Amino acid sequence: MCKKLICSLFLLLSFHSYASSELDRAVEAQGQLLTDNQQKITDLQGEVDQLRGQLEETTYQLNQVIERQKMILQQLDGKSQNNTTATSNTAPSTLANWSATGNDKADYNFIIQYVLDGKQSKDAITAFQQYLKDYPKSSYRANVNYWLGQLCYGQGKQDDASFYYATVVKDFPKSAKAADSLYKIGVIFLDKGDKVKAKAIFQQVLSQYPNDKNATSLANSKLTTIG
Repeated sequence: MCKKLICSLFLLLSFHSYASSELDRAVEAQGQLLTDNQQKITDLQGEVDQLRGQLEETTYQLNQVIERQKMILQQLDGKSQNNTTATSNTAPSTLANWSATGNDKADYNFIIQYVLDGKQSKDAITAFQQYLKDYPKSSYRANVNYWLGQLCYGQGKQDDASFYYATVVKDFPKSAKAADSLYKIGVIFLDKGDKVKAKAIFQQVLSQYPNDKNATSLANSKLTTIG
């Protein structure tokens, strides 16, 4: 009788231990699944931000084409010159002496069209610098700093360009422009002949922004040439 009782207790304890172990494994598996799903969501968000950044320039260029087509159609339809003159009077046709209107989105769109057209680069730099002062909390600040970097680099002002690119990486690390900004800093170091720092920056691009296919591809290409 005693042996049967001991056997029963042993079996009961063994079953309890097995059940607890299975429960632990189930909880662990569930936790891992949640972690994996969260990572997938994060990766997808990163891809969406990257695509949004890549589509920005195309969107503005398309909008400019549409506006030009509208003007052509108005002329073909015999629209009065008074309407055309009125339109030009309501919006400035140059960046010289540009001033903020109070609408950060509209002002950004206005300035960026000159940047993308490659016109009035010096005035665009001045306008965007003023933009940063007038709109300290604008959601476009990451893009403005990136384009200031591009404009300064285009004029041979490498140190100024590095400053603006670094601002994007430091203050807006999750921006769609961050990976390219970090890559451009590496390019500037390479331009200056500092291969050691350039290599370190390109490797940082790979480790910090592995999901940005364009930036990582460019960084890998540069690393190959550096050796």
